[in-house]
Amino acid sequence: MIAVVILNWNGVEMLRRFLPSVLAHSAPEGEVIVADNGSTDCSVEMLRQEFPTVRLIEMPDNTGFAEGYNEAFRRIEQETPRHYDLYLLLNSDIRTTEGWLRPLRTYMDAHPEVAAAQPKLRAEWAHDTFEYAGGAGGFIDRDGYPFCRGRLFNVVEKDHGQYDAVVPLFWATGAALLIRVSDWEAVGGLDGRFFAHNEEIDFCWRLRARGRGVVCVTDSVVYHVGGGTLPKENPRKTYLNFRNNLTMLFKNLPERELRSVMRRRTLLDGVALLKFALGGDWANARAVWRARRDYRAWRDDFLPDRRNNLAHTRLDPIPERCTRSLLWAFFFKGQRTFGQFLPS
Repeated sequence: MIAVVILNWNGVEMLRRFLPSVLAHSAPEGEVIVADNGSTDCSVEMLRQEFPTVRLIEMPDNTGFAEGYNEAFRRIEQETPRHYDLYLLLNSDIRTTEGWLRPLRTYMDAHPEVAAAQPKLRAEWAHDTFEYAGGAGGFIDRDGYPFCRGRLFNVVEKDHGQYDAVVPLFWATGAALLIRVSDWEAVGGLDGRFFAHNEEIDFCWRLRARGRGVVCVTDSVVYHVGGGTLPKENPRKTYLNFRNNLTMLFKNLPERELRSVMRRRTLLDGVALLKFALGGDWANARAVWRARRDYRAWRDDFLPDRRNNLAHTRLDPIPERCTRSLLWAFFFKGQRTFGQFLPS
């Protein structure tokens, strides 16, 4: 059985709009559970009144995406031990399609070497277009910049079936992430210190380093609004992305690469800060500066995690970690699609 868990924080309108599709399309493979992350709107009251049959887990405080899911799964395991073999993390702003869980369930049953999978994400606002947060599955370049089949930076492609093959990925999107319970427990879940952003990439990096597979099952399709909590280029989002991405690199990079990658990132992050400042966007410029300052302040707290991750590494190098520079290809060579950057 799949536990389809929607983590909600002040998302009453998103739940009203999209929860009906999840409930209509998830049986018999999955049970839908809403974990409320300390909402201060009327989410809980609305769920009790309008969706009384939905299992509800109430948590007192907003601990963020990462720790919110960790706590939700701890509570699920305490209440119904070993009832589920798969967890599915699902954003509250996703519209599912009929039978969306069946291809995911079938693929996982047939491929025990795969730990995690995602459906294909299309945009709710344009159903023929990939969605920014996940597309048809994710990769990172040599300096830690994430990209997807269907999206490089802010350029999102239309879906013509060009990425329908199931191939090994570096990461699957946290917007709709299916994970075996055994693998979730083996790598310790998400890193709650991240709060939000890059936590699923860090999680999948740990899975891949241990030799476990990550894929996109493209026969399963969902539609995602995206940016519902923090809009693009919100300074808080900029801060979390930069701080957490640097922390992820420190936690997981092989020793032979750590210094060179971090030197390049110091330069590249400086360029990003300068670009924001020259454009008059001082809030995001300060966010980059604070992210680097706070990364340096807490970096040593992650030394035990780094040692543990390296000790458990079984796959080095990881084939899906691209050795090229996405920045160079995108801004200097004009490569704007995944197929141009990484031709099959």
